[in-house]
Amino acid sequence: MTDERPRPQFGEYASAEEQRARIRQPDVTERLDAGVAPAGAESATAAPAAPAAGATSTSPGRGRLVDRLVAFALLAYGLVNVVSAAPALVDYAAYMTSVFELMGVDAEIGDADAGRPWGIAAAVVLIGGWLLTAAVTWATMRRGRLSWWIPLVGGVVFSLTAGALVMIPLMADTALWSSVMGAAGP
Repeated sequence: MTDERPRPQFGEYASAEEQRARIRQPDVTERLDAGVAPAGAESATAAPAAPAAGATSTSPGRGRLVDRLVAFALLAYGLVNVVSAAPALVDYAAYMTSVFELMGVDAEIGDADAGRPWGIAAAVVLIGGWLLTAAVTWATMRRGRLSWWIPLVGGVVFSLTAGALVMIPLMADTALWSSVMGAAGP
């Protein structure tokens, strides 16, 4: 009782109806062969129907969900940094004293009041930069585009700008600047 024929592959001997029943797809092939459009089909020239009110997708795909989570995590991290740095920058003399201690530089600011406007400007740049970054990130998310990179770019741009503003009073005081550069090493 050996059969010399090759063993059939899955679905090889099944009829089209049996295959369709297993696949569980609607039977539109016969209607298309007869020239009848399936129900709900649009013509190629007709404009696509607008989605019904409230029919927007509430669950983004997995990739979009990860993108949103990363973007919100970066925005939250940036907010913590801005909230902690802005008050410190407003008190410029105390801020620079702590920076000097951290760097191991034995120096003091000659005119602390001259640096205060620069510290306030740096704080305003950080706060405004975070708000702008959050707004651009939100608008990009609403359009359905990738947005995780926006908080990164915003953080780098506005942190470097605030850092440059903080450095201006240091570079204006040549004695202080030379002691800072001397502590940095050759």
